[in-house]
Amino acid sequence: MTKITVASTQMACSWDVQKNIDQAKNLITQAAKSGAKIILLQELFERKYFPQQQKPAYMDFACAMQDDLAVQQLQKLAKDLQVVLPISFFEKKNTTRFNSIAIIDADGEILGIYRKSHIPDDVGYEEKYYFTPGNTGFKVWQTKYGKIGVGICWDQWFPEAARCMALMGADFIFYPSAIGSVPKHPEINSRDHWQRTIQGHAAANLIPIVVSNRIGTETIDDSSIRFYGSAFITDQTGKIVEQADEETTTALIHTFDMEKIKETRNSWGLFRDRRPDLYQKILTLDGTEKNKQSLKG
Repeated sequence: MTKITVASTQMACSWDVQKNIDQAKNLITQAAKSGAKIILLQELFERKYFPQQQKPAYMDFACAMQDDLAVQQLQKLAKDLQVVLPISFFEKKNTTRFNSIAIIDADGEILGIYRKSHIPDDVGYEEKYYFTPGNTGFKVWQTKYGKIGVGICWDQWFPEAARCMALMGADFIFYPSAIGSVPKHPEINSRDHWQRTIQGHAAANLIPIVVSNRIGTETIDDSSIRFYGSAFITDQTGKIVEQADEETTTALIHTFDMEKIKETRNSWGLFRDRRPDLYQKILTLDGTEKNKQSLKG
């Protein structure tokens, strides 16, 4: 397939799970009618962003993949519309909980699952309380419309994740996100930094990247976050080719010519000229020569 059309979405969320799923269905249908074949929804869209606060009762939101309402209902929609859907959900596997993505192919079948690797811990983003770091590693799936890699929110700040997915042959990278203000710190706004980081991943790996985010202000007890939307799509050079505002529920649509992307990669030779033999320090925590540095002395 020479040309592939992708979509990124953004919407506000409430505590009403079915209402949020229905809103997601509307956005997916809208994007599909505009020709999109791979459509991204935001992180943990079934509810408000519950990790804003640490509450034991919220642990009960987690469930097995096959029991998750969004996964169940969007499998059918993917099949009906013949679209690929990476679906974010709060996964419970035995006694462990993960921030996960189910990859639904255009026939409604689940190709596999990715579990968020990097788990943040910050004011209003208390994810380490809820999620165990993922054990799947970075993955790429062959869908009906091409190979895709998926990271989740905090993963998008790490260049190693994007590079791994590019090396595995991804045609696109998708990042569902939940990013906005920091409670009680109105002076902090990372929107532009966030976007520049993703643009760098796209440029350094010569790969288009699709990013979704939520909108609206969500308050839990005395904590409040204004999510700043700004969902966007970059081309393989890092240029933003589609950009949403900070407030509007929307689906962004963009068509890529895969042959042109291939030509760009071939002409630059970035993967040809890599020197993995020199990158051993990336396998360490502190830049030491060996992965397991002796602590003696």
